[in-house]
Order: sequence, then structure tokens, then C-alpha cells
Amino acid sequence: MIFKNCTFYNDKFEKQIADLEIQNGLIANIGKLNGKGRDMSGFLLIPGFIDIHIHGCGGADACDAKIESLETMSQELSHHGVTSFCPTTMTLSRNDICSIVSAISDCKPKGAKIAGINLEGPFISKDKKGAQNSNFIRRATIGEFDEIYNKSKEKIKLITIAPETFGSREFIEYASQKCTVSIGHSNADSDTCRAAFDSGARHVTHLYNAMTALGHREEGIVGAALDDERIMCELICDGGHILPSVLRSTFKILGDDRAVVISDSMRGAGLEPGQYELGGQSVFVKEGALFATLSNGTIAASITNLHQEFKNLIAFGIDFKTALKACTINPAKAIKEDSKLGSIKKGKCADLVFLDDDLNIKEVYIDGILA
Repeated sequence: MIFKNCTFYNDKFEKQIADLEIQNGLIANIGKLNGKGRDMSGFLLIPGFIDIHIHGCGGADACDAKIESLETMSQELSHHGVTSFCPTTMTLSRNDICSIVSAISDCKPKGAKIAGINLEGPFISKDKKGAQNSNFIRRATIGEFDEIYNKSKEKIKLITIAPETFGSREFIEYASQKCTVSIGHSNADSDTCRAAFDSGARHVTHLYNAMTALGHREEGIVGAALDDERIMCELICDGGHILPSVLRSTFKILGDDRAVVISDSMRGAGLEPGQYELGGQSVFVKEGALFATLSNGTIAASITNLHQEFKNLIAFGIDFKTALKACTINPAKAIKEDSKLGSIKKGKCADLVFLDDDLNIKEVYIDGILA
């Protein structure tokens, strides 16, 4: 299959016009190609979005531990230009988490691909638990991590921990050899956070939310992460979790290589307002709300998707290249899948999204197949 006259952003995220040939699910050639193909002039081609932190959408949740739920998520995400995702767990019992990651590891959905598994908890802080269930919060052990990792068939790509809640140095050094370790749902001070970074943590879970804030005498997790060029930072860009003005300031610090847009969405994403379930707790989506909440008003999760967040960022004043990288190649790098995903380059997966002039999705291809 050949797409002719494509205007696209190449692997350097520079605009280019060329033909693309797709073979066996991969981008086989880029350039002026002989042969007939579909004329795609008039559209903008971008890499597929990659959501590395998502609990659910379309009425389904990763914690259902059911193949059909993952299939529902996969199909719903593909409609929004998400071509790869990491189903994300909640803070639950050891047996439940093992069942969840086992189900995810066995699933090969027909829509958006599963790029790996994200463990959000259970090794977090009760002080910054957010919508996580405090009954299952516990200290991290290498033994439990190994059991979950093995049950996942080594598909864990990301794990969130609160380093102040246990002797974390040995754990971080060990786990970071197998997946990306992220600091989040944490009450750590900046010294503890920096020690975690020096031990091998390289990521921060939904920056600003459920962590110690930036202060002018104690920088907290937020300040330590922004100041450390080794660290990639997740951002929920629905306009409610983080104000647009704060997002603009944050992107000025992070530049175009360290920001990772995530949805952190729950099963109510894409559905009508109402009552839903998240990690065994009731959450509520009110009419006109930007996010879901617990009954006490605590922010629970988002109801957005990466395509909407991408358009939000453009509307908020973030430049196109920076917004696009934050939704594509940066998340791929965060989970060490950037050799296959995240940009338009010969040899990479043919995960492609065609947009119109208003950035609306016209067609989505996953491994070269129309979604």
C-alpha cells in the first residue's frame, strides 16, 4: 500500500511532503515512490498517539481483568487516534493485581495495541492516595514486584512508587532494570525525591497531582522533577487537572523532550455523565465536568483522550511540534518502545493518523490496517 503526497511530521518532527509505502505492518519506504497509491494531499499525517497511563474508557476498565474489557478500550481508543496504550492498574490486593496483569498479557486486541502494563500502586502514600483505595496500600517488596512482573509475562513497563514510605533505594535500583520507575502519589520532600532519581527513577506520575507541591523554600516533587533533565513528567491536559496557564509555564521548562501527555481516564470516558466504578470505589461524572470525582469531591480520574488533549494544547498556546511529541514519541521513550513506536520513520510500525485542517481525525491505521 502506498500513500501519495503525504504532508507529515518525520522522525525529527519536521514537516515533510513525500510518499509512504506500507508493507507487513511497517513503514517500508519514504520518498518519491513509483507505483499507484492513494492521494493523501489535503490531509496532515501524524504518528499515532500513545497513552501510557489509562485505566479505562467506553464503559470498560483494565481492572476488570477481562479480555472483553480490554477489547472495548482498544476499539474506543482507536477512534481517537490512539494506536498504542498501557492499561493501568489501581491499588488493589496482590491476587487481584496478578489476575489483572495476567489478563492484559494474554490480550491481543484488534484496535489500539497494548504496548505494556502500567502499575499505579499499590506502593504509594496514604497521605497522597487521591482516588486509590487506602485499604490496599503497602510497602514495596522485590518479592511482590517479581511475582507481578512474572505474571505479566515481563510486560510491566511502568511502576509508580512513593519512595518515602519504605527503604526505596534497593527497590528502585532493582525495578529500574526491568521497567521505568515513576515517583507519584507521594508525600516525599525534595531530598528524598532526588535520592530516588539518583537510584534510577526516571519518571513522575501525573505531575502536580497527588504529590508535594513546588514551594520557594522546599521544592517538593514538582520542583525536583522540573529541575532534573533526566526526568520525564506526565501531564493530564484536560484543562481541569492542570490550568492552561500552568501548562504553558510547565512546557517552557520541560521543552519538547520531557513532557508526556496522558489521559489517566476511567471507564466513564466517552460516555454520558453518571456514576461509575474505579478501583472498587464509586466515582461520579457530572454534566459539563472535565473529570470524575469521588463522593467527597476528590478528583478521581479524567474523562478525556489524547486527541482531545492534543487539540487542547494547541488551543492553550503550546506549539504544534511540542504538543505532538508529548503525545507520541515522548511516551514511547518513557516506556522504552521508541525503536518501534512514536514517529514516522522507515522500519517503524505503520501507526498513522490522518487529520483534516481542523485537526479532526479522518483515518487511523494501526500496523498499516485501517482501524
